Amino acid sequence: MELGALLPLGDIGGEPAVLREYAQTAESIGYHFIEAPDHVLGANPASAPEAERTGAGLYQDPFVLFGYLAGVCPKLGFSTGVLILPQRQTVLVAKQAACLDALCGGRFRLGIGVGWNEVEFVGLNENFHNRGRRSEEQIEVMQKLWAQPHVAFKGKWHTIDDAGINPRPASGKVPVWFGGHHERTLERIAKLGDGWMPNAYPPDQSALDVLGQLRRLTEQAGRDPGKLGIEVWVSMGNGGEADWAREAKFWKQAGASHLCLTTTFNRRHHRRIPGHTMGDHLAALRRYHAAVAAAL
Repeated sequence: MELGALLPLGDIGGEPAVLREYAQTAESIGYHFIEAPDHVLGANPASAPEAERTGAGLYQDPFVLFGYLAGVCPKLGFSTGVLILPQRQTVLVAKQAACLDALCGGRFRLGIGVGWNEVEFVGLNENFHNRGRRSEEQIEVMQKLWAQPHVAFKGKWHTIDDAGINPRPASGKVPVWFGGHHERTLERIAKLGDGWMPNAYPPDQSALDVLGQLRRLTEQAGRDPGKLGIEVWVSMGNGGEADWAREAKFWKQAGASHLCLTTTFNRRHHRRIPGHTMGDHLAALRRYHAAVAAAL
């Protein structure tokens, strides 16, 4: 089981030296990957409804961010958590992901979601209301572009006339992991995905039930559920070392392949750490890793 950390950009900022220090420290402690969220536009908090305000914080573009970090962290993996795919041009995302894969030596996972903030879709000239259905075709297009030097594709939303991207991933693919918890999301993972990134379930029977549902759907789709990755978000604002180690053991026994520590997420059963400084976050990385290392 791999252990990663979600970048706490809202606390530590996004300056190059800060990003480098955080990522290199995580790498030296023994973390396997760094994860970053995605928002292109943020609504003005002074005029936006409450539901739209969380997109107004600091967000580095993940492809630019990971291209930078790949050059200063030779062992660390990278994942988007998550990239809002249907608000972006499909072929361009395929190209950016393939270039990042080439620059970091295959250490990148493309975590995707369908988004919630219509402000971004309007600003990027994309349709908010068909985003879920359209994302399925987007994934099909990207997977073809990664696998083949030239692609001919005619779908409902995409047309490619015998063209391709270069470079392509050396493995012929970039792993596509889904965020979200809707039943349709589970169906899409079973059909198209390489993994799932849930953060809504505590370590209890509800999590085991939904993971069982995903495995059944994957088998029904004719795919091997044992090859499907599971990344679970964990937090450390509640409890202590024994609690964190017990939770890590639960997720490993449940079949999780990755844990992602978030020190700022403060929703559902997750609680952020009290501190906000770089020192607070680096100390949290060290303390959490020491507590769960034996369970990985």
